[in-house]
Amino acid sequence: MKFGRRKKNDGKPALPAVQTAARDALELRPVQLYSYALFEQVRRTVPIVDAAISKLIRLIGSFQVECADASAQAGLDAFLRDVPVGLTGQGIYSFIDNYLDSLLVYGNAVGEIVADRSGTSIAGLWNGKVTDVAVQPGASPMERTYLLRTEKGDVLLPHPERIVFSALRPPAGGIYGVSLLQGLPALAGILMRIYECVGQNFERAGNIRYAVTYKPSDDPGELAYAGERARTMAKEWSEGMQAAKRGEIRDFVSVGDVSIRVIGAEGTMPDTEIPVRQLLEEIIAKLSIPPFLLGLNWSSTERMSAQQADILTSELEYYRRVLEPVILRIAQAFLRTQGICTRLTVRWDNINLQDEVELAQARLHNAQAAEIEQRLGIHNEE
Repeated sequence: MKFGRRKKNDGKPALPAVQTAARDALELRPVQLYSYALFEQVRRTVPIVDAAISKLIRLIGSFQVECADASAQAGLDAFLRDVPVGLTGQGIYSFIDNYLDSLLVYGNAVGEIVADRSGTSIAGLWNGKVTDVAVQPGASPMERTYLLRTEKGDVLLPHPERIVFSALRPPAGGIYGVSLLQGLPALAGILMRIYECVGQNFERAGNIRYAVTYKPSDDPGELAYAGERARTMAKEWSEGMQAAKRGEIRDFVSVGDVSIRVIGAEGTMPDTEIPVRQLLEEIIAKLSIPPFLLGLNWSSTERMSAQQADILTSELEYYRRVLEPVILRIAQAFLRTQGICTRLTVRWDNINLQDEVELAQARLHNAQAAEIEQRLGIHNEE
Protein backbone atom coordinates (compact mmCIF):
# COMPACT_ATOMS: atom_id res chain seq x y z
CA MET A 1 0.00 0.00 0.00
CA LYS A 2 1.40 3.37 -0.94
CA PHE A 3 2.13 5.90 1.75
CA GLY A 4 -0.78 8.21 2.45
CA ARG A 5 -3.36 6.36 0.32
CA ARG A 6 -6.61 5.95 2.16
CA LYS A 7 -8.09 2.49 2.31
CA LYS A 8 -11.37 2.09 0.47
CA ASN A 9 -14.34 0.40 2.04
CA ASP A 10 -17.27 -0.89 0.03
CA GLY A 11 -19.65 -0.63 2.95
CA LYS A 12 -20.40 2.43 5.03
CA PRO A 13 -17.94 2.89 7.89
CA ALA A 14 -19.23 2.57 11.42
CA LEU A 15 -18.92 6.10 12.80
CA PRO A 16 -18.56 6.63 16.54
CA ALA A 17 -21.64 8.12 18.14
CA VAL A 18 -20.77 10.94 20.54
CA GLN A 19 -23.83 11.65 22.65
CA THR A 20 -22.57 14.84 24.31
CA ALA A 21 -21.48 16.62 21.11
CA ALA A 22 -24.12 19.04 19.88
CA ARG A 23 -24.21 19.12 16.11
CA ASP A 24 -24.47 22.89 15.86
CA ALA A 25 -21.48 23.28 18.15
CA LEU A 26 -19.35 21.22 15.79
CA GLU A 27 -19.92 23.40 12.75
CA LEU A 28 -16.92 25.24 11.40
CA ARG A 29 -16.40 28.59 13.00
CA PRO A 30 -14.08 31.16 11.39
CA VAL A 31 -10.76 31.47 13.12
CA GLN A 32 -10.21 34.90 14.61
CA LEU A 33 -7.37 36.01 12.39
CA TYR A 34 -7.49 39.39 14.09
CA SER A 35 -6.51 37.74 17.38
CA TYR A 36 -3.62 35.99 15.65
CA ALA A 37 -2.42 39.36 14.34
CA LEU A 38 -2.61 40.77 17.88
CA PHE A 39 -0.52 37.90 19.25
CA GLU A 40 2.11 38.48 16.56
CA GLN A 41 2.19 42.18 17.37
CA VAL A 42 2.59 41.50 21.10
CA ARG A 43 5.57 39.28 20.41
CA ARG A 44 7.19 41.80 18.08
CA THR A 45 6.68 44.85 20.31
CA VAL A 46 7.36 43.42 23.80
CA PRO A 47 10.89 41.96 23.91
CA ILE A 48 10.30 40.10 27.18
CA VAL A 49 7.49 38.08 25.56
CA ASP A 50 9.70 37.04 22.65
CA ALA A 51 12.52 36.15 25.07
CA ALA A 52 10.17 34.02 27.19
CA ILE A 53 8.84 32.08 24.19
CA SER A 54 12.35 31.50 22.85
CA LYS A 55 13.51 30.21 26.24
CA LEU A 56 10.54 27.86 26.55
CA ILE A 57 11.39 26.37 23.15
CA ARG A 58 15.05 25.89 24.09
CA LEU A 59 14.26 24.52 27.55
CA ILE A 60 11.93 21.84 26.19
CA GLY A 61 15.06 19.73 25.73
CA SER A 62 15.98 16.88 23.42
CA PHE A 63 14.51 13.42 23.04
CA GLN A 64 15.18 9.97 21.65
CA VAL A 65 12.63 7.79 19.85
CA GLU A 66 13.23 4.17 20.79
CA CYS A 67 11.99 1.18 18.78
CA ALA A 68 10.99 -2.16 20.22
CA ASP A 69 12.55 -3.62 17.06
CA ALA A 70 16.28 -3.02 17.49
CA SER A 71 16.99 -3.61 13.79
CA ALA A 72 14.91 -0.54 12.85
CA GLN A 73 16.54 1.81 15.35
CA ALA A 74 19.46 2.90 13.18
CA GLY A 75 17.24 3.73 10.21
CA LEU A 76 14.80 5.67 12.37
CA ASP A 77 17.61 7.66 13.99
CA ALA A 78 19.03 8.56 10.58
CA PHE A 79 15.61 9.66 9.34
CA LEU A 80 14.90 11.86 12.36
CA ARG A 81 18.36 13.40 12.11
CA ASP A 82 18.43 14.07 8.36
CA VAL A 83 14.80 14.58 7.31
CA PRO A 84 14.40 17.88 5.37
CA VAL A 85 12.18 20.45 7.07
CA GLY A 86 10.82 23.19 4.84
CA LEU A 87 13.28 25.03 2.65
CA THR A 88 16.14 25.51 5.10
CA GLY A 89 15.64 23.16 8.07
CA GLN A 90 16.88 19.67 8.69
CA GLY A 91 16.05 17.16 11.39
CA ILE A 92 13.09 16.54 13.64
CA TYR A 93 14.27 19.17 16.14
CA SER A 94 13.93 21.92 13.55
CA PHE A 95 10.34 20.85 12.88
CA ILE A 96 9.43 20.53 16.57
CA ASP A 97 10.92 23.94 17.44
CA ASN A 98 8.80 25.70 14.81
CA TYR A 99 5.80 23.57 15.73
CA LEU A 100 6.04 24.49 19.42
CA ASP A 101 6.59 28.16 18.53
CA SER A 102 3.30 28.22 16.63
CA LEU A 103 1.58 26.29 19.41
CA LEU A 104 2.61 28.82 22.05
CA VAL A 105 1.88 31.97 20.04
CA TYR A 106 -1.36 30.95 18.32
CA GLY A 107 -2.59 28.12 20.53
CA ASN A 108 -2.56 25.83 17.48
CA ALA A 109 0.10 24.26 15.30
CA VAL A 110 -0.15 22.46 11.99
CA GLY A 111 2.40 20.48 10.01
CA GLU A 112 2.52 18.05 7.13
CA ILE A 113 4.32 14.81 6.42
CA VAL A 114 5.27 15.40 2.79
CA ALA A 115 5.29 12.33 0.54
CA ASP A 116 7.48 12.02 -2.53
CA ARG A 117 6.06 11.88 -6.04
CA SER A 118 5.63 8.11 -5.94
CA GLY A 119 3.85 8.29 -2.59
CA THR A 120 5.92 5.44 -1.16
CA SER A 121 8.32 7.37 1.09
CA ILE A 122 8.60 10.59 3.03
CA ALA A 123 10.23 13.51 1.23
CA GLY A 124 10.30 15.82 4.25
CA LEU A 125 8.32 17.71 6.86
CA TRP A 126 6.58 21.05 6.49
CA ASN A 127 5.57 23.58 9.15
CA GLY A 128 2.28 25.08 8.02
CA LYS A 129 0.76 28.40 9.00
CA VAL A 130 -2.30 28.10 11.19
CA THR A 131 -3.73 31.19 9.50
CA ASP A 132 -3.86 29.30 6.20
CA VAL A 133 -5.55 26.12 7.45
CA ALA A 134 -9.05 25.68 8.87
CA VAL A 135 -10.12 22.63 10.85
CA GLN A 136 -13.62 21.25 11.11
CA PRO A 137 -15.24 17.97 12.18
CA GLY A 138 -15.68 15.31 9.54
CA ALA A 139 -18.43 12.76 9.23
CA SER A 140 -18.22 12.21 12.98
CA PRO A 141 -17.12 14.41 15.90
CA MET A 142 -14.00 12.23 16.28
CA GLU A 143 -12.83 12.83 12.69
CA ARG A 144 -11.12 16.00 11.49
CA THR A 145 -11.03 17.51 8.04
CA TYR A 146 -8.70 20.27 6.92
CA LEU A 147 -9.33 23.13 4.52
CA LEU A 148 -6.76 25.39 2.89
CA ARG A 149 -7.75 29.04 2.79
CA THR A 150 -7.26 30.57 -0.66
CA GLU A 151 -8.39 33.75 -2.37
CA LYS A 152 -11.04 31.76 -4.25
CA GLY A 153 -12.36 30.07 -1.10
CA ASP A 154 -11.61 27.12 1.15
CA VAL A 155 -10.21 23.98 -0.50
CA LEU A 156 -10.59 20.57 1.16
CA LEU A 157 -7.20 18.87 1.61
CA PRO A 158 -7.30 15.41 0.00
CA HIS A 159 -4.90 13.66 2.41
CA PRO A 160 -5.78 14.55 5.99
CA GLU A 161 -3.82 11.53 7.23
CA ARG A 162 -0.61 13.41 6.36
CA ILE A 163 -1.54 16.42 8.50
CA VAL A 164 -0.48 16.78 12.13
CA PHE A 165 -2.46 19.26 14.19
CA SER A 166 -2.27 20.17 17.87
CA ALA A 167 -4.29 22.51 20.04
CA LEU A 168 -3.09 24.01 23.32
CA ARG A 169 -5.66 23.65 26.10
CA PRO A 170 -8.73 23.60 23.83
CA PRO A 171 -12.07 24.21 25.59
CA ALA A 172 -14.42 21.30 26.09
CA GLY A 173 -15.97 20.37 22.76
CA GLY A 174 -13.77 22.85 20.92
CA ILE A 175 -11.28 22.39 18.11
CA TYR A 176 -8.97 25.36 18.39
CA GLY A 177 -6.65 25.87 21.33
CA VAL A 178 -5.86 28.85 23.52
CA SER A 179 -2.74 30.92 22.91
CA LEU A 180 -0.21 31.38 25.68
CA LEU A 181 -0.47 35.10 24.97
CA GLN A 182 -4.22 35.29 25.49
CA GLY A 183 -5.02 38.26 27.72
CA LEU A 184 -1.68 39.95 27.08
CA PRO A 185 -2.59 42.33 24.20
CA ALA A 186 -4.37 44.72 26.60
CA LEU A 187 -1.48 44.66 29.11
CA ALA A 188 1.07 44.98 26.32
CA GLY A 189 -0.82 48.01 24.95
CA ILE A 190 -0.66 49.77 28.33
CA LEU A 191 3.02 48.88 28.73
CA MET A 192 3.93 50.22 25.30
CA ARG A 193 2.00 53.45 25.94
CA ILE A 194 4.03 53.95 29.12
CA TYR A 195 7.27 53.36 27.23
CA GLU A 196 6.14 55.75 24.49
CA CYS A 197 5.32 58.47 27.02
CA VAL A 198 8.66 57.92 28.76
CA GLY A 199 10.44 58.36 25.43
CA GLN A 200 8.52 61.53 24.65
CA ASN A 201 9.20 62.99 28.08
CA PHE A 202 12.90 62.26 27.84
CA GLU A 203 12.98 63.75 24.35
CA ARG A 204 11.41 66.94 25.66
CA ALA A 205 13.47 67.07 28.84
CA GLY A 206 16.70 66.04 27.17
CA ASN A 207 16.37 68.60 24.36
CA ILE A 208 16.44 71.63 26.66
CA ARG A 209 14.52 74.75 25.55
CA TYR A 210 15.06 78.17 27.04
CA ALA A 211 12.78 81.12 27.67
CA VAL A 212 14.57 84.52 27.42
CA THR A 213 12.53 87.32 28.96
CA TYR A 214 13.44 91.01 28.58
CA LYS A 215 11.69 93.49 30.86
CA PRO A 216 12.37 97.13 29.93
CA SER A 217 12.37 99.74 32.67
CA ASP A 218 10.07 102.74 32.87
CA ASP A 219 12.68 105.01 31.24
CA PRO A 220 11.09 106.53 28.11
CA GLY A 221 14.39 106.24 26.23
CA GLU A 222 14.63 102.52 26.92
CA LEU A 223 10.98 101.97 26.10
CA ALA A 224 11.51 103.61 22.73
CA TYR A 225 14.12 101.02 21.74
CA ALA A 226 12.61 98.01 23.58
CA GLY A 227 11.45 96.27 20.40
CA GLU A 228 14.80 96.71 18.64
CA ARG A 229 16.69 95.45 21.69
CA ALA A 230 14.39 92.41 21.96
CA ARG A 231 15.02 91.51 18.33
CA THR A 232 18.76 91.94 18.76
CA MET A 233 18.74 89.68 21.83
CA ALA A 234 16.73 87.05 19.97
CA LYS A 235 19.16 87.13 17.05
CA GLU A 236 22.26 86.90 19.27
CA TRP A 237 20.70 84.11 21.36
CA SER A 238 19.82 82.11 18.25
CA GLU A 239 23.33 82.50 16.84
CA GLY A 240 24.81 81.45 20.18
CA MET A 241 22.69 78.30 20.27
CA GLN A 242 23.63 77.44 16.68
CA ALA A 243 27.30 77.97 17.51
CA ALA A 244 26.97 75.61 20.49
CA LYS A 245 25.82 72.87 18.11
CA ARG A 246 29.07 73.35 16.17
CA GLY A 247 31.14 73.14 19.35
CA GLU A 248 31.78 76.89 19.70
CA ILE A 249 31.30 78.65 23.02
CA ARG A 250 29.78 82.13 22.94
CA ASP A 251 28.81 84.42 25.79
CA PHE A 252 25.48 86.18 25.78
CA VAL A 253 25.76 89.83 26.88
CA SER A 254 22.68 91.94 27.44
CA VAL A 255 21.61 95.14 29.17
CA GLY A 256 18.52 95.71 31.23
CA ASP A 257 16.40 93.23 33.11
CA VAL A 258 16.89 89.93 31.25
CA SER A 259 15.99 86.53 32.74
CA ILE A 260 16.76 83.11 31.24
CA ARG A 261 15.11 79.91 32.44
CA VAL A 262 14.65 76.38 31.19
CA ILE A 263 11.17 75.62 29.93
CA GLY A 264 9.57 72.81 31.94
CA ALA A 265 12.30 72.74 34.59
CA GLU A 266 9.65 72.92 37.32
CA GLY A 267 8.02 69.67 36.16
CA THR A 268 9.26 66.27 37.30
CA MET A 269 9.33 63.01 35.38
CA PRO A 270 6.56 60.65 36.54
CA ASP A 271 7.80 57.51 38.29
CA THR A 272 7.04 54.53 36.05
CA GLU A 273 8.86 51.83 38.02
CA ILE A 274 5.80 50.62 39.95
CA PRO A 275 3.28 50.44 37.06
CA VAL A 276 5.84 48.88 34.71
CA ARG A 277 6.74 46.24 37.28
CA GLN A 278 3.08 45.45 37.91
CA LEU A 279 2.51 44.93 34.19
CA LEU A 280 5.63 42.80 33.85
CA GLU A 281 4.56 40.67 36.80
CA GLU A 282 1.23 39.96 35.11
CA ILE A 283 2.95 39.11 31.82
CA ILE A 284 5.53 36.82 33.44
CA ALA A 285 2.85 35.10 35.53
CA LYS A 286 1.01 34.29 32.29
CA LEU A 287 4.17 33.01 30.60
CA SER A 288 5.20 30.88 33.64
CA ILE A 289 8.85 31.92 33.34
CA PRO A 290 10.93 32.71 36.46
CA PRO A 291 11.97 36.39 36.38
CA PHE A 292 15.67 35.62 36.83
CA LEU A 293 15.70 33.70 33.54
CA LEU A 294 14.66 36.91 31.76
CA GLY A 295 17.31 39.10 33.37
CA LEU A 296 14.97 40.73 35.90
CA ASN A 297 16.79 41.19 39.19
CA TRP A 298 13.77 41.06 41.44
CA SER A 299 14.32 40.12 45.06
CA SER A 300 13.87 36.38 45.56
CA THR A 301 15.27 33.85 47.97
CA GLU A 302 17.06 30.67 47.01
CA ARG A 303 14.06 28.60 48.07
CA MET A 304 11.71 30.77 46.01
CA SER A 305 13.95 30.36 42.95
CA ALA A 306 13.91 26.57 43.42
CA GLN A 307 10.11 26.57 43.62
CA GLN A 308 9.88 28.69 40.48
CA ALA A 309 12.18 26.23 38.71
CA ASP A 310 9.92 23.36 39.76
CA ILE A 311 6.88 25.19 38.39
CA LEU A 312 8.71 25.78 35.11
CA THR A 313 9.62 22.09 34.97
CA SER A 314 5.95 21.12 35.27
CA GLU A 315 5.06 23.53 32.46
CA LEU A 316 7.73 22.06 30.21
CA GLU A 317 6.53 18.53 30.95
CA TYR A 318 3.04 19.57 29.88
CA TYR A 319 4.35 20.86 26.54
CA ARG A 320 6.26 17.61 26.12
CA ARG A 321 3.03 15.65 26.52
CA VAL A 322 1.44 17.77 23.78
CA LEU A 323 4.38 17.23 21.42
CA GLU A 324 4.88 13.52 22.04
CA PRO A 325 1.95 12.30 19.86
CA VAL A 326 3.26 14.40 16.97
CA ILE A 327 6.73 12.88 17.28
CA LEU A 328 5.34 9.36 17.46
CA ARG A 329 3.12 9.91 14.45
CA ILE A 330 6.03 11.10 12.32
CA ALA A 331 8.20 8.18 13.42
CA GLN A 332 5.41 5.66 12.80
CA ALA A 333 4.80 7.10 9.32
CA PHE A 334 8.45 6.54 8.43
CA LEU A 335 8.49 2.97 9.74
CA ARG A 336 5.36 2.12 7.79
CA THR A 337 7.05 3.22 4.58
CA GLN A 338 9.74 0.68 5.46
CA GLY A 339 7.17 -2.05 6.10
CA ILE A 340 7.87 -2.09 9.84
CA CYS A 341 5.23 -2.07 12.53
CA THR A 342 6.63 -1.89 16.04
CA ARG A 343 6.11 -0.13 19.34
CA LEU A 344 7.73 3.28 19.78
CA THR A 345 8.63 5.21 22.91
CA VAL A 346 9.80 8.81 23.28
CA ARG A 347 12.54 9.21 25.90
CA TRP A 348 13.03 12.82 26.96
CA ASP A 349 16.25 14.07 28.48
CA ASN A 350 16.15 15.63 31.90
CA ILE A 351 15.34 19.30 31.70
CA ASN A 352 18.44 20.56 33.50
CA LEU A 353 21.46 19.41 35.48
CA GLN A 354 19.69 20.20 38.72
CA ASP A 355 17.34 17.31 37.99
CA GLU A 356 20.34 15.04 37.50
CA VAL A 357 21.74 16.11 40.90
CA GLU A 358 18.41 15.59 42.63
CA LEU A 359 18.00 12.16 41.03
CA ALA A 360 21.51 11.19 42.13
CA GLN A 361 20.80 12.36 45.67
CA ALA A 362 17.52 10.44 45.71
CA ARG A 363 19.31 7.26 44.59
CA LEU A 364 21.94 7.79 47.28
CA HIS A 365 19.31 8.25 49.98
CA ASN A 366 17.43 5.16 48.78
CA ALA A 367 20.62 3.12 48.85
CA GLN A 368 21.44 4.32 52.35
CA ALA A 369 17.91 3.52 53.52
CA ALA A 370 18.11 0.04 51.98
CA GLU A 371 21.42 -0.58 53.70
CA ILE A 372 20.01 0.48 57.06
CA GLU A 373 16.94 -1.69 56.58
CA GLN A 374 19.13 -4.63 55.67
CA ARG A 375 21.20 -4.18 58.78
CA LEU A 376 18.11 -3.94 60.94
CA GLY A 377 16.71 -7.04 59.31
CA ILE A 378 19.92 -9.03 60.01
CA HIS A 379 19.94 -7.79 63.62
CA ASN A 380 16.32 -8.85 64.12
CA GLU A 381 16.98 -12.29 62.71
CA GLU A 382 19.89 -12.76 65.14
